Amino acid sequence: MKAVVSVLGEDQVGIIAKVSALLAQKQINILDVSQTIMDGNFVMMMSVMIPESIDSYQLTNEFTELGKKIGVEINLRNAKIYDTMHNL
Repeated sequence: MKAVVSVLGEDQVGIIAKVSALLAQKQINILDVSQTIMDGNFVMMMSVMIPESIDSYQLTNEFTELGKKIGVEINLRNAKIYDTMHNL
Protein backbone atom coordinates (compact mmCIF):
# COMPACT_ATOMS: atom_id res chain seq x y z
CA MET A 1 0.00 0.00 0.00
CA LYS A 2 1.27 3.44 -0.86
CA ALA A 3 0.90 5.77 2.12
CA VAL A 4 1.77 9.25 3.35
CA VAL A 5 3.53 9.79 6.68
CA SER A 6 3.36 13.30 8.11
CA VAL A 7 5.47 14.47 11.05
CA LEU A 8 4.86 17.78 12.84
CA GLY A 9 6.35 19.22 16.00
CA GLU A 10 8.98 21.38 17.60
CA ASP A 11 12.30 20.99 15.85
CA GLN A 12 14.92 18.86 17.59
CA VAL A 13 17.84 16.63 16.75
CA GLY A 14 17.05 13.10 15.55
CA ILE A 15 13.46 13.29 14.29
CA ILE A 16 14.30 12.11 10.76
CA ALA A 17 16.63 9.42 12.09
CA LYS A 18 14.06 7.98 14.50
CA VAL A 19 11.17 7.96 12.03
CA SER A 20 13.39 6.50 9.31
CA ALA A 21 14.71 3.84 11.70
CA LEU A 22 11.16 2.63 12.42
CA LEU A 23 10.43 2.50 8.69
CA ALA A 24 13.63 0.57 8.01
CA GLN A 25 12.91 -1.86 10.84
CA LYS A 26 9.54 -2.62 9.20
CA GLN A 27 11.09 -2.93 5.70
CA ILE A 28 9.06 0.07 4.52
CA ASN A 29 10.57 1.86 1.54
CA ILE A 30 10.64 5.67 1.44
CA LEU A 31 9.60 6.78 -2.05
CA ASP A 32 9.85 10.53 -1.55
CA VAL A 33 10.43 12.94 1.30
CA SER A 34 9.99 16.65 1.89
CA GLN A 35 11.14 18.32 5.10
CA THR A 36 11.38 21.89 6.29
CA ILE A 37 11.59 24.01 9.42
CA MET A 38 8.92 26.70 9.77
CA ASP A 39 9.31 29.14 12.68
CA GLY A 40 11.03 26.48 14.79
CA ASN A 41 8.52 23.77 13.85
CA PHE A 42 9.63 20.62 12.08
CA VAL A 43 7.41 19.60 9.15
CA MET A 44 7.99 16.42 7.12
CA MET A 45 5.95 14.49 4.58
CA MET A 46 7.05 11.08 3.34
CA SER A 47 5.59 8.95 0.59
CA VAL A 48 6.17 5.31 1.54
CA MET A 49 5.39 1.83 0.23
CA ILE A 50 4.10 -0.46 2.97
CA PRO A 51 4.30 -4.21 2.33
CA GLU A 52 0.93 -5.98 2.39
CA SER A 53 2.15 -8.13 5.28
CA ILE A 54 2.21 -5.12 7.63
CA ASP A 55 -0.87 -4.30 9.70
CA SER A 56 -1.44 -0.56 9.12
CA TYR A 57 -3.43 -0.26 12.37
CA GLN A 58 -0.49 -1.61 14.37
CA LEU A 59 1.92 0.61 12.43
CA THR A 60 -0.25 3.64 13.21
CA ASN A 61 -0.04 2.75 16.91
CA GLU A 62 3.74 2.42 16.70
CA PHE A 63 3.97 5.85 15.06
CA THR A 64 1.74 7.30 17.79
CA GLU A 65 4.00 5.82 20.48
CA LEU A 66 7.15 7.07 18.76
CA GLY A 67 5.60 10.51 18.35
CA LYS A 68 4.79 10.68 22.07
CA LYS A 69 8.32 9.57 22.93
CA ILE A 70 10.01 12.24 20.79
CA GLY A 71 7.41 14.99 21.16
CA VAL A 72 5.98 15.16 17.64
CA GLU A 73 2.74 14.17 15.93
CA ILE A 74 3.11 11.37 13.38
CA ASN A 75 0.22 10.44 11.11
CA LEU A 76 -0.11 7.63 8.57
CA ARG A 77 -2.66 7.81 5.78
CA ASN A 78 -3.37 5.63 2.81
CA ALA A 79 -2.21 7.66 -0.21
CA LYS A 80 -5.58 7.17 -1.93
CA ILE A 81 -7.41 8.69 1.04
CA TYR A 82 -4.85 11.49 1.28
CA ASP A 83 -5.24 12.30 -2.43
CA THR A 84 -9.03 12.28 -2.16
CA MET A 85 -8.99 14.56 0.90
CA HIS A 86 -6.86 17.11 -0.92
CA ASN A 87 -8.82 17.04 -4.17
CA LEU A 88 -12.21 18.06 -2.76
